[in-house]
Amino acid sequence: MADYSFLTTWVLGAERERVWEAIYESERWPEWWPGVEVAERLAEGDERGIGQRGRYVWRSTIPYPVEFEIVTTCVERPHLLEGRATGELEGVGRWRFFEHGGVTAVLYEWNVATTKRWMNALAPVGRPLFRWNHDRVMRAGGHGLARLLGAPLIASS
Repeated sequence: MADYSFLTTWVLGAERERVWEAIYESERWPEWWPGVEVAERLAEGDERGIGQRGRYVWRSTIPYPVEFEIVTTCVERPHLLEGRATGELEGVGRWRFFEHGGVTAVLYEWNVATTKRWMNALAPVGRPLFRWNHDRVMRAGGHGLARLLGAPLIASS
């Protein structure tokens, strides 16, 4: 398997609770996040949301849909949301939320490995393309979230 570690930061002129809600309600991502083709809840979690399971299909510039499931493993509302991915990508995704003066910084860590043979075979030469594709999807997500919230996207990286 080929391992990838991504770190995305969005800074939005919106309160943390509003940003948290939009990220937490992942089944609504296709409404505002270009590249998310499917986001469906497969199972409810406990009263905090731990154990919630969702199925996701992403497609961006690379004309291949990537499909995986995520089980929520940690919910510390409105500071931290974490899940374990299985499927074509396996690993951990972690959202962290920080607010100061009505401005929210969102940090997303995505530490995954590809499970498809062709992805692993292409990794030595395809890694820059996969990274570029990921960054493009995440940048579009930051802009989509800002539009959804009616808030400025102050920074995105």
